[in-house]
Amino acid sequence: MLSVENLTFRYRRGGEELFDDLSYAFEPGRVTAVTGASGRGKSTLLYVLGLMLTPLRGTVTLQGNNVSAAADAERSRIRAESIGFVFQDSALDPTRTILDSVTEPALYAGWSRSRAQEQGRVLLERMGVGNRADHMPGEISGGQAQRVAVCRSLVTDPAVVLADEPTGNLDQANAEGVLTALSEAAGAGALARTVVIATHDPFVIEFADEVLAL
Repeated sequence: MLSVENLTFRYRRGGEELFDDLSYAFEPGRVTAVTGASGRGKSTLLYVLGLMLTPLRGTVTLQGNNVSAAADAERSRIRAESIGFVFQDSALDPTRTILDSVTEPALYAGWSRSRAQEQGRVLLERMGVGNRADHMPGEISGGQAQRVAVCRSLVTDPAVVLADEPTGNLDQANAEGVLTALSEAAGAGALARTVVIATHDPFVIEFADEVLAL
């Protein structure tokens, strides 16, 4: 479903090249942990997979299509419809309700507000934070906020979920809850998603189904 072939990236002309012609297939229905020392490009790889950065060489293939070569408008459409993101600090807008934060990607993808809110409430209930839907981010805990961020990543039912250090600010109990949610999001069979987590946390690495060391 998601793969890279002969991938190389650099931020500026003459700068350090990352990934050394990396080729890898990320398996649907499994959680892949991307590991490596600081500076090896864990987060950068997620941004390349998420079509926010363009590789210097090589390709990103999603559902059989070379998406790394797509025009900007097409890349934006693919991100909106097929890729969910979870960040380390949850990145919730402090001025908007929890439900509004969760539904934002669906509205951007063209969903009606009623459909987006219905899906958002279903996900919040599933993640155990349904009673927080009308609260503001400042009124919930860090662990709850990260579960909300997982809901936001899933609201459009994407084929791929990319998580950048999603447990970095959490204690082990909350980290386990977030990882369990991501594992359940990976699913199985026809409903399987590809889940990729950039991390340096041994707990996450042990939890993952696959490990890609950069």
